[in-house]
Amino acid sequence: MLPERRCRDLQNPACSLYKFMLVCLLDSFFQGTPLKQFTNGGRLFMRQIFGLFCGWKRSSIRSGILACAALSILVAPTFAYAKPCKKSTTHRKVASDSTHSQVALAAPKKDAPKDIVDTAVGAGSFKTLAAALTAAGLVETLKSKGPFTVFAPTDEAFAKLPAGTIDTLLKPENKKQLANILLLHVVPGTVLAADVVKLTSAKTAGGTEITISADDGVKVGTATGMATVTKTDIKASNGVIHVIDSVILP
Repeated sequence: MLPERRCRDLQNPACSLYKFMLVCLLDSFFQGTPLKQFTNGGRLFMRQIFGLFCGWKRSSIRSGILACAALSILVAPTFAYAKPCKKSTTHRKVASDSTHSQVALAAPKKDAPKDIVDTAVGAGSFKTLAAALTAAGLVETLKSKGPFTVFAPTDEAFAKLPAGTIDTLLKPENKKQLANILLLHVVPGTVLAADVVKLTSAKTAGGTEITISADDGVKVGTATGMATVTKTDIKASNGVIHVIDSVILP
């Protein structure tokens, strides 16, 4: 409690007004600003200090000066704490992570299966076959829905042909002849290795039949010659590929 004389001084309108303003300001600062770390005891102490300031002198002018000085002391730390608000990076990070998560969820778990042509090209050992298919105009056919079974000669298989044969077949004027040779290697439908060994022949996409033999390994061909199947069941989106070591000729 303040002494009676000082309590009478507090009846001074100016002093009372300043004290009321400062106490309200204290409550606001200590409860809703960065200064809230002060304890309740600290707030009570500061209230008493301002009460003493306001009741120290009877002069209302001097009381007002002291109150304003105290107010400026209080306001200064508040401005110090009131730094420009920086845009939080947390929200941007969360939003970014969320976007990446949505993209990850939308992406397929596995690459989509490639068609027969793209599978052969991707293998890297069918460059001559790919060039021949292009020259014969059969690329779009083997990229269609199918399904097809292709007995695919490797680059080494084409290299077994007599010198100059490939260059001759790739000429535009020999497009039909080249197409007929390549179609000997294509059988409509999906014929897996387990089914091939049960067959003795198969009708090709060109309408000609090829011979199939399971004696001493699986072989396919014509009366001109037989090719040995060296690798089986390379699956594509529109069929299957079996690798052979020679080119099938009419």
